[in-house]
Amino acid sequence: MSDSEKCSSSGEKQDAATAAQDQLIQGALGIIKNKLLVMSGKGGVGKTSVAVNLAVALSKKGAKVGLMDVDLHGPDIPRMLGLKGLIEISADSRMIPKPYSDNLKVVSIESLTRDQDEAVIWRGPLKMHVIRQFISDVHWERLDYLIIDSPPGTGDEPLSIAQTIPGAKAIIVTTPQEVSLGDIRKSINFCKTVKMPILGLVENMSGFVCPHCGKSLDLFGIGGGFRTATAMNVPFLGRIPFDSKMVKCADAGESYLEKYPDTEATQAYNEIVARVVEDRQTETSVTKSSPEKKQDRKEGTTIKISIPIAEGRLTVHFGHAAEFAIVHVENGKIIKKELLPPPAHEPGVLPGWLHEQGVTVIIAGGMGQKALSLFGENGIQVVTGAANLSPEELVQQYLSNALVTGDNVCDH
Repeated sequence: MSDSEKCSSSGEKQDAATAAQDQLIQGALGIIKNKLLVMSGKGGVGKTSVAVNLAVALSKKGAKVGLMDVDLHGPDIPRMLGLKGLIEISADSRMIPKPYSDNLKVVSIESLTRDQDEAVIWRGPLKMHVIRQFISDVHWERLDYLIIDSPPGTGDEPLSIAQTIPGAKAIIVTTPQEVSLGDIRKSINFCKTVKMPILGLVENMSGFVCPHCGKSLDLFGIGGGFRTATAMNVPFLGRIPFDSKMVKCADAGESYLEKYPDTEATQAYNEIVARVVEDRQTETSVTKSSPEKKQDRKEGTTIKISIPIAEGRLTVHFGHAAEFAIVHVENGKIIKKELLPPPAHEPGVLPGWLHEQGVTVIIAGGMGQKALSLFGENGIQVVTGAANLSPEELVQQYLSNALVTGDNVCDH
């Protein structure tokens, strides 16, 4: 056989192998309902932590979840979940994902290496091959969600996923600081270029409550992720505060959400997961009933939303606010903002005054129980625990069902 005939034969075998793998990939993807790619523009923003906690939170709600670690140069997920040992192989020569719980299974390149500290040197074509194998040669079974942790940037791995997993949606993680936001804008444009739908943007490490004095510190700023999402017309899923206990849990291989179920960060994850689930339910409902694009639930209404402000941003002490912003919303869009000085602060005056202005929603940092009752009597919905942001940012979050709230911070 001549060299050209050998090359031709080798090429035909390779094509046949690729076609066979394509069939396995299609079969595997066919039993996975939702594929979510967690990505970021740069490292150090907590992308893997977000992927792990989202997977755990979804599994705790009863969903069958697979967590695929394709951050090939930094596969940290097994350590963060306390998973040890090499991956097992089934009778049909397929990889068996390592179980974290009955509802959560994990596959990672770290579970294929005997030395966790060994440097793994990959070239582009090999990366694509591994990603394809993690779908075709893994015994995933039926899944409600496949969470894919991608390395930072817009290189081979996210591109391979976009090409290999049609229908995957991106969850983009950032911190509020501009250095991170500049790279996130590239990630958003990458998704638009490869036509990967963006489920939403998550602002991680967004504020830090000092465990000693209880004051909130903006280590990396706050609100930058929401402003970027709004400017680039992508959904905002929520903000997650920094919590040092999360670092300790990751190092110890423990689940933060399970160990600290009542913290602000856990609440934030639960709210983000609720939006992820809602996206699926809304998409399914729209697909069954009509091919038309889903509409915002507040579209077609005219409402006025009020925010107590100081120096242009929400102030915690609504009863002593220098001004009240009244934001006019029509058909789900802000059309006007008024700044009005409130009447003299006396019990019961503000709810009646805002009712006279036509306000139906007030967004506040905190409020006492008596005031809550008075606003309710005046037909005004109260949202407490909102962040120290501008009225426009808060109203946009409210309208897009992405308003992130914490505890009612009223101290009286």
